[in-house]
Amino acid sequence: MDVTSQRTGGALIVSVEGRVDGANARKFQKAVESVIDDDDGAVILDMENLSYISSAGLRSILLIAKGLQKRNSQFAVCSLQDAIGEVFRIVGFDKIVTIHSSQGEAVSAMGS
Repeated sequence: MDVTSQRTGGALIVSVEGRVDGANARKFQKAVESVIDDDDGAVILDMENLSYISSAGLRSILLIAKGLQKRNSQFAVCSLQDAIGEVFRIVGFDKIVTIHSSQGEAVSAMGS
């Protein structure tokens, strides 16, 4: 699992690559939280290169989202692979986390 970040269009883009599972979910969560600054009003988790996510990884995303919500920051995920998008729909994450089909769409939506 690899986590990188960049700021674009007023949003922090955090990209994750590889797998997020029980063995590294906590490390993933800490890596994402460590790049979020107090003044980041919009955070986008780009999952284009994520190949697998377990329930532990989903929990980490939920905790990140809740932390940002407490700070009145926007949060969204984007570029889900089909299988991961299906997992999000099955567990109902699509009802509690904003999902965009691409990074560009997410940046546009969160910038407005």
